[in-house]
Amino acid sequence: MTTVTTSAVATSLRRLYFARFALALVWAGLLAATASSLGPVSIALLVLYPLFDGVAAVIDARSSKDKGPAPSLYANIAISWLTAAGLAVAASSGIPAVLRVWGAWAVVSGVTQLVVGVIRRHLDGHWPMILSGGISTVAGTSFILQAGQDGASLLNLAGYATLGGLFFLASALRLGRATRGR
Repeated sequence: MTTVTTSAVATSLRRLYFARFALALVWAGLLAATASSLGPVSIALLVLYPLFDGVAAVIDARSSKDKGPAPSLYANIAISWLTAAGLAVAASSGIPAVLRVWGAWAVVSGVTQLVVGVIRRHLDGHWPMILSGGISTVAGTSFILQAGQDGASLLNLAGYATLGGLFFLASALRLGRATRGR
């Protein structure tokens, strides 16, 4: 990959990661405000997050074209959009069902993010993505386990999104080095 190509991909990813950071914080705040129950707003937020994740993967795949992890990104698109549909259905069964679907998605998308990060490790900003992918798999497992406990809550999902947003911010800031041509 040439320096110009690497810089162009890094610039595109940097913008995308800043947008993902902002959305994660806004989303987390809105979910935290509505997390006490499954109502129309919290359900819409739950479905929106993986939909946006899929859209972000589309943008990512287009920006990097055939220069990297396209198969992993395409898998993430499918997984995220299927998860959005699964969350819409799970919401009718209650918070534990939502946590199970969300947890499964966090595990699978975390592994995908880990793979994408490893493929892109030559770009300065992807070590936070590798860490985030690993943490996502652990968090997903905890959501699934939490679903089986009394008093299961959506509030931890807001924390998950906030932490993920901070990892996107760290990646965006680190990618700044790549956009300056090192």
